[in-house]
Amino acid sequence: MKITPVNVITGFLGVGKTTAILNLLQQKPEDELWAILVNEFGEIGVDGGLMQGQTASRDDVMVLEIPGGCMCCAAGLPMEMALSQLFFLASPDRLIIEPTGLGHPAEVLSVLASDAYRDRLALHATVALVDARNMADDRHCKHPSFIQQLEIADVILANKADLATPSDLQRLSTYLEQLNVPHADLLSVEHGAMDLSILSGRSAWSPIGGAHHHTDPDYVLAADLPMPACGFLRADNSGEGFESVGWRFSADKTFHYAKVVAFLRGVDADRIKAVLITDEGTVGFNVSGSAFSEVPIDDCLESRLEIISEESNPRWEKALLECVVTQ
Repeated sequence: MKITPVNVITGFLGVGKTTAILNLLQQKPEDELWAILVNEFGEIGVDGGLMQGQTASRDDVMVLEIPGGCMCCAAGLPMEMALSQLFFLASPDRLIIEPTGLGHPAEVLSVLASDAYRDRLALHATVALVDARNMADDRHCKHPSFIQQLEIADVILANKADLATPSDLQRLSTYLEQLNVPHADLLSVEHGAMDLSILSGRSAWSPIGGAHHHTDPDYVLAADLPMPACGFLRADNSGEGFESVGWRFSADKTFHYAKVVAFLRGVDADRIKAVLITDEGTVGFNVSGSAFSEVPIDDCLESRLEIISEESNPRWEKALLECVVTQ
């Protein structure tokens, strides 16, 4: 049976994990089939659409998505089911897993290293992306998920290094020394542009204890619910000190491009991501702090948007609905 190398690429909210994976796909050997498993904190599921929208013309990349929180605790479609679906569809030459920035990556590694996948998966280098500019922010430095991401990493990438100051990078280096992760290499990169060779080599991580799963087999994620007659639905999620609110809109609802850009730029949140059908085409939006980016998307079945913050704002929904083109 073919053994697939698997890499876990972690990082806190908005650090650039999806961009890094898209950069890796540009270096993929032409004769290889890769699979990408994307996990999201919110229930709507946006990252998979962003990635699929930018790889839609390729038949050498598979993208699967697990929304609803840490994939080891996600209700409705836990990690084992996603892996079973993946192996039923194909035998990829490489599997890349992007856990939610607020998840538990050590538990993800525990599943991958378990006896159930001993003959299917080989755990290769785990990569953690960090934005050195956030090293003075206790919301990052003292967050258990952030700490765990660094502790399990084989390679730590100081992403967005072009925006960081020398003192930011020194603060990160000092933090890693205090965290005592001497096994991990620290590299500075821009725009998530890591070299493909970083993925090579076996992971130095070893399991301590087992993974914990908290699934409700009867629960249906908002990403899988039928669209109501009103043409949109909302889902809220919370955990690890953050809240998410997300929406799905049916394909017959079109957004005013200018209005929705103004809305997204005006929201005070840690992370916003969206795939929206607008009057200027389908667009993927990515907002992290003051960084705002957009990319044209080949196609999507419906519009989806998710906002992650320490506290959601009840006025967001009304403002978002005002961006919809009146029929």
